[in-house]
This record gives sequence, structure tokens and C-alpha cells, in this order.
Amino acid sequence: MLNHLASGPQPESERLDMAADQAIAACGGDLRSTIRALILANEFLEYELCEMFKAVANGNGRGKYPGDRADWFD
Repeated sequence: MLNHLASGPQPESERLDMAADQAIAACGGDLRSTIRALILANEFLEYELCEMFKAVANGNGRGKYPGDRADWFD
């Protein structure tokens, strides 16, 4: 799936077309399954992002609130 990295930088549209083709191929060519899989992946990432925001808001991130650290700006 990362084979495109070996070929060097590509225009954004080519990169997106290649990613879409790979997603469709991974779902056996079924476009409906591809869309469902992408929606599911997006929902999972949104959930993970919300959990990360909650953890940071509760001070469970890397250290506490920047005001608690003298080196927060490093």
C-alpha cells in the first residue's frame, strides 16, 4: 500500500487517484463496500481524535497544561 512512496513525489490528484484505486481493489472492486469501509475508517479516526482531546483536556497527555511546565515552549 505504500508502494507509491518509492516513486517519489506526485501531484495531489495522482496521489488521490492511486489511493482510491487501492481502496477499491482492497474491497474487491465493490464501490459500495469501499465507501462503507472509508466511512467506518473515518468514524474510527473521529472517535480516536475525540478520545485524544478528552485525554488532553483531563491532563492525561504528554505532561500537564503548558502552564505547569517551565519548558513547554521547547
